[in-house]
Amino acid sequence: MNISLGPLLYCWQKQQVSDFYQQVAASNIPLVYLGEAVCSRRRELKWGDYLELAQMLKQAGKDVVISTLALIEAPSEYTELKRQVDNGEFIIEANDMAAVYLAKEHKLPFVCGASINNYNRASLDILARFGMQRFVMPIELSKAWLSQVIQDKPAFEVEVLGHGYLPLAHSARCFTARHKQLTKDSCETICRQYSKGLLAQTQEQQPLLRLNGIQTQSAACLDLRSELAVMAQMGVDVFRVSPSGMECIAKASALVDSINTPSALQSNTVPLSAEQCNGYWFGEAGLTMHHSE
Repeated sequence: MNISLGPLLYCWQKQQVSDFYQQVAASNIPLVYLGEAVCSRRRELKWGDYLELAQMLKQAGKDVVISTLALIEAPSEYTELKRQVDNGEFIIEANDMAAVYLAKEHKLPFVCGASINNYNRASLDILARFGMQRFVMPIELSKAWLSQVIQDKPAFEVEVLGHGYLPLAHSARCFTARHKQLTKDSCETICRQYSKGLLAQTQEQQPLLRLNGIQTQSAACLDLRSELAVMAQMGVDVFRVSPSGMECIAKASALVDSINTPSALQSNTVPLSAEQCNGYWFGEAGLTMHHSE
């Protein structure tokens, strides 16, 4: 099993992003996704900046995947998507079917992201014929579902989001801008003020959701580290860490160190955050925290 670092889903300052990936390059994390996957109005980094970061990570020995937008809303975004797909060097993570179409048309391999609704083996086999090398399981599905889908060894790899804030939904509206009484077209990239999203609570002051521009995330941090050994036995190829801060690099690196040590896998249960969840994996409500026996 491999450990991957997913794309940065938050709007950080350019220098902060650069510093983050410099540390990633110096780490032992073998597989890195990067690129803007949430909102095209986040213009701290241009396409050329992401290519430079990808080249730097490649030179550091990393496998690099370019992540694309999960919601294509405008012709300009589709034009940018074409540039990303046909970059000539790095495979893409297709987070919208438009990216799947372009990769298929160019006969290029791709990773299918969790935002594409893959709910059965038949659709996955079709995508594999299109060129899909790996798919990321939709976050609301369970290990029972996955076990059934991959019981006959597939021609593609399987990746599971194992740590990070769950990307629950995307919308044409920007909830962060709306919270600040701004329109989406004049948002002033207000999401830069919230490096881990804007926490939304219930009337009882209980954390419920995390607003990240047009993306809605879980308030609690997913933690499936205790299931690493189970995933390895099932045939999961990649365990993904979705970054929310510099500290996630060390956490992903620690997982890399532990994956070849069965005893470490079983004991890898130190809490990552005060609010944790993993219910979906166990077929329960997503915000619950199931403790393995």
